[in-house]
Amino acid sequence: MQLHHWVNTLGQDLKSRYGEAVRKLTIHANFTCPNRDGTLGKGGCTFCNVASFADEQIAAAPIAEQLNVKAQELAGKSDKYLAYFQAYTSTYGEVMTLDRLYQEALTYRNIVGLCVGTRPDCVSDAVLELLSGYQQQGFEIWLELGLQTSNDKTLKRINRGHGWAEYETVCLKARALGIKVCTHLIVGLPGETWQDYQNTLDAVVALGVDGIKLHPLHIVQGSTLAKAYQAGKITALTLEQYVDAAVMMIQRTPAEVVFHRVSATARKPTLIAPAWCEDRWQGLISVAQGLAASGGQGAQTTNPYVFNS
Repeated sequence: MQLHHWVNTLGQDLKSRYGEAVRKLTIHANFTCPNRDGTLGKGGCTFCNVASFADEQIAAAPIAEQLNVKAQELAGKSDKYLAYFQAYTSTYGEVMTLDRLYQEALTYRNIVGLCVGTRPDCVSDAVLELLSGYQQQGFEIWLELGLQTSNDKTLKRINRGHGWAEYETVCLKARALGIKVCTHLIVGLPGETWQDYQNTLDAVVALGVDGIKLHPLHIVQGSTLAKAYQAGKITALTLEQYVDAAVMMIQRTPAEVVFHRVSATARKPTLIAPAWCEDRWQGLISVAQGLAASGGQGAQTTNPYVFNS
């Protein structure tokens, strides 16, 4: 079942504009996070794997080397790439350092642009000007903002370290400069309801967001949520609950918004729950089936499912 029949996927969007498949090559550039290094806090978000904090001290391979390895893995599948600065907060550094790292990626063969993952409170005006400059040179630039939810109470509960206001500010600034914004949203955060998912989706769409990443909450080893789960204080999101929410959110999203992701996976032993998240295809196929049954992106139809909160 082809998801792009019902969803405006990034893969199809890029192919329509570049005439061929364009794939992301992920990069670890030794960034950290202000919610982990003591600037805002040391505990990180409650869904973070605290045990992985030591990874931040491990020197990653040079960017060109990382890109080369990833490109070889995709040999025969694509000849054009987006360099994806994925790990931690990829704008958390001096602008000159960021420029050096980003430029190193942009000069790799067949790179057509950058995807930069970060937090709303770590994107300065100088960083936005830097990214805008690359875009003016003809590169595809995506600023990927980890919001998770628009509910400030939930953001505080999960120890996020920022609120909706920070997201709104940087999103509007980025879009004013013509920088594409992709917003990351999590379904299944403790205390959230169907109404929270709808409110969050509607809020980011109202700001004119260009892309969205949806993913279910993963309960992972070393996280604060793992302790709560093991103590029976929270339950894991079921596949049915996720599909209900994802279908509703996709159907409420305008057709021109690009979905970079509609589900996500994790592996054991890092993954504790939900078990269905270990299967790469189960979530994707189930969401596609839900959309096929009730209408695709932008349908804005009444969702036939009943969410079990």
